[in-house]
Amino acid sequence: MIQMIRKLTGKQLKQVGCCILGIVLTLAIALPGQAKSIPQLFPSVEGRAELDLGAPQPPSPSSLPELSNRTELEAFVDNFFAQEVAAKSAPGGAVAIVKDGEIIFSKGYGYADLAQQTPVNADLTRFRVASISKLFTTTATLQLAEQGLIKLDDPIAPYLGDVVQLENPYPEPVTFAQLLTHTDGTTKRRIGLAARTEAQLQSLEDYLADHLPPIVYPPGQLFSYSSHSMALLGYLVQRISGQPFGDYIADHIFEPLEMSHSSFAQPPPAMENLATGYQQRGDRFEPVDYLYLNIGPAAAMSSTVTDLAHFMIAHLQGGRYRNSRILQPESISEMHDIQFRSHPALPGTGYGFRERYINGLQTIGHLGSLRGYSSSLTLIPEENVGIIVVSNSLAGVHSPLLRQFFDRYFPISANPAPDAERPTLDPSNIDLERFAGTYRDLEYPLHTIAKLSAPFEHIYIRPTETGLEIRSPSLFFRDPPAPQPLEPVAPLLFRQPETGVLTAFSTNDDGTIQYAYNPVLATMGTWAKIAWYENLWLHLGILASAAIAFISAVWVWPVHPGIRWLRTGLFKVTLPTPLAWQLVSFTGAVNLVFLFGLPFCLWLYGGWKLAYGMPWFGSMFLVLPIVSTLLTLGMAGLALWSWRQPTWSVAAKGYYSLLTVITILFVALLIYWNILGFQY
Repeated sequence: MIQMIRKLTGKQLKQVGCCILGIVLTLAIALPGQAKSIPQLFPSVEGRAELDLGAPQPPSPSSLPELSNRTELEAFVDNFFAQEVAAKSAPGGAVAIVKDGEIIFSKGYGYADLAQQTPVNADLTRFRVASISKLFTTTATLQLAEQGLIKLDDPIAPYLGDVVQLENPYPEPVTFAQLLTHTDGTTKRRIGLAARTEAQLQSLEDYLADHLPPIVYPPGQLFSYSSHSMALLGYLVQRISGQPFGDYIADHIFEPLEMSHSSFAQPPPAMENLATGYQQRGDRFEPVDYLYLNIGPAAAMSSTVTDLAHFMIAHLQGGRYRNSRILQPESISEMHDIQFRSHPALPGTGYGFRERYINGLQTIGHLGSLRGYSSSLTLIPEENVGIIVVSNSLAGVHSPLLRQFFDRYFPISANPAPDAERPTLDPSNIDLERFAGTYRDLEYPLHTIAKLSAPFEHIYIRPTETGLEIRSPSLFFRDPPAPQPLEPVAPLLFRQPETGVLTAFSTNDDGTIQYAYNPVLATMGTWAKIAWYENLWLHLGILASAAIAFISAVWVWPVHPGIRWLRTGLFKVTLPTPLAWQLVSFTGAVNLVFLFGLPFCLWLYGGWKLAYGMPWFGSMFLVLPIVSTLLTLGMAGLALWSWRQPTWSVAAKGYYSLLTVITILFVALLIYWNILGFQY
């Protein structure tokens, strides 16, 4: 194998390297990753889409426009959408703004359906609002608490029944409050959370019985966003109330709020009024398939911005909308109050609503992203203002609209966000090297083959002369964003110089850095510092070595002897003990078929379709690693046996043993990435 490598030219070596990296990248891309880091091959329902509001802009010296000036407000939003639709940010969208218990603005823009040229109507056009659905599930849970059916600090286990079971290895029980704040300690699943047709849609009970992720972090200690936690909460609402989840929401929230164009049904009533979801392909938009979500309480709601404005009014008016009430003021306050913070200086989360400071002003709300749709709901309790933005494109328009909206109507105030004015520390007084390393977002599918998507959400933290910097992975072919600098303001607290956004760290008992909190924009999240043996480049090195080893093994037998036979008519095998070499060659061939075959077939199939479950050919390909692992055991035995054989040269023994060791390391990779077995 070494002689083969030496004979390769620099160009050939580069081609081999690109081929191997292409295998890795194809396999990773074929499996789902999150919208914030990779192309949207898989529908995100996590509500963690980036809300990049950029650096706050200072107020204009001229008089500021009044939000109550509806003519000026409409002109502002009209101008914004004229630019965004022209720039093809989305085919269409809608906005509603409420203040002091009234809708002061509501309007649709662009097209709900490009083919039919159907314009968006704010009162009639429904959009899938994805994770904003969670706010209705959490509201329903607080209603159950008001009715005395549960207490938020109650463990959920006694309410689950016999069918759905929560695997929790920790002595601390999971409570309703922890589900409401995403601190229950669970992770996520991505494969199989949707169905192709309404007939294939699973009930909440059936789906969660087979797909509920286990608890992997101590309950109550870490924020780890999970749609499955919210789906479980919806299932509990269903069991405790005695009504199907969708019926409960319709009776107890939609009806009193006069939300007659809202539904959790899939497909929704009046399907003709649902805006078509689109994905951008170059300079054009293509419609996407309707996704029937098995995690309905977390992401299945469809609604109009006018209906959602009623919901915002109720939450801003202490639970009251006109002559109806969905919650008491005390429960509304409990939902909006911050119930968990990863660090005292960082924004936190209430029950469903997450905190964010924009231009020094506290806001609470939620984002939603689903294949073909995006949305944002923001409340400003101090101003009694709410704004809902929806669009029928995943890229959406809410981020730039909110940035311009706040800069125009709520510019930088004299009261900055808490801790934003902390003085910086001298970097020379801090051991910055202890922060250096690779960090992984906790929100990844730890227990399935979709774990392969985790590297797309890695970040790299490095020390600089002025503090730290955060880099995103380039992953060979993707242009990474510019490094994000951080300046120290406390021993474990850093700040982005331009935006003032804070990032915090925590340590293990021995003082080593364990977690980074909110390192990506101001979005709540927890990143864990990974161990050396989890380093992506180490794994890629092993994989590259394995691919070369498998190719060389197949070359030794039967490719090279086969070529000799074609040329001379003599099929000679000069290696000792041909059966041993046939075994190593067959093992290499099986692994090569898997490495090339599965990514290529998934690429042809469409990686996002893994939302429907693993296809039949994927299950067939996953048989190959099991076969190769069993063959590797035989290789290991023959490698030990070969050193006792006088007929084997030292070079042959070393080469065979090297192939065996590399193949064993490859099996270790299969185990680490949940590829060995049918883990999906």
